[in-house]
Amino acid sequence: MNVQSAAPVLLRERDGDVAVLVLNRPSARNSLSEALLAELSAAFADIAASRTVRAVVLAANGSGFSAGHDLKELTARRSDADRGRAYFGKIMSMCSAMMQQIVKLPQPVIAAVQGPASAAGCQLVASCDLAIASAAAKFATPGVDIGLFCSTPMVALSRNVARKHAMEMLLTGEMISAEDAARIGLINRVVPAGQERQAALALAHRIAGKSSHTVKLGKEGFYRQAEMGLAEAYDYVSQVMVENLLSADAEEGICAFIEKREPTWEDR
Repeated sequence: MNVQSAAPVLLRERDGDVAVLVLNRPSARNSLSEALLAELSAAFADIAASRTVRAVVLAANGSGFSAGHDLKELTARRSDADRGRAYFGKIMSMCSAMMQQIVKLPQPVIAAVQGPASAAGCQLVASCDLAIASAAAKFATPGVDIGLFCSTPMVALSRNVARKHAMEMLLTGEMISAEDAARIGLINRVVPAGQERQAALALAHRIAGKSSHTVKLGKEGFYRQAEMGLAEAYDYVSQVMVENLLSADAEEGICAFIEKREPTWEDR
């Protein structure tokens, strides 16, 4: 067994109250193998239950962020009696569940993208709440080029960018630059190469300084109202606002604002 195969596929680090998850399959372009999907799912489950993690940065080692699903791993199962049907279904379910974990996580997740993110790797970026990319980063949903339309990446992509931008990426499979990704809203901003992780950490720490209770309410409310009709959304968020106003942190924050002092959060 070589050093690379023995290395953990996901590294977990802490930077104060920010959890840092690092994809660590650089020789495989950080493709989302079954093992890496399982590790990401377990990490997000642990973070969701944590009272000390207030934000998450998702980064990657090597020259690329993620090339998407591990096609060699998938192809190896074509020799199964069912031609891989059961295994393919298992992997797609694992991946879809993990992407939804990010959305449902109480803490905001910020992608730090240092290089190409394609297919399910692009989906991973789109699933994060925020994304900072290196000028060297590129993004694509290139499944159409190999006869495998990026249908699951399409879900996250189409919820982040306008339909015609999403369709162009899905139908052409072409890589777009970090600047174009920022222009269409796939990422938040572009920074010089090598500065993306530090920029993501700085953003994470800014958010971590807010009331975690308020951030949790806000993140959950954001995604829930986005799937509703206009009237239903206003009814829902009005109730969220009432509950938020009754929270200890809203009371403290408003008093601190009026008294012109820094608030002391209780995170409730």
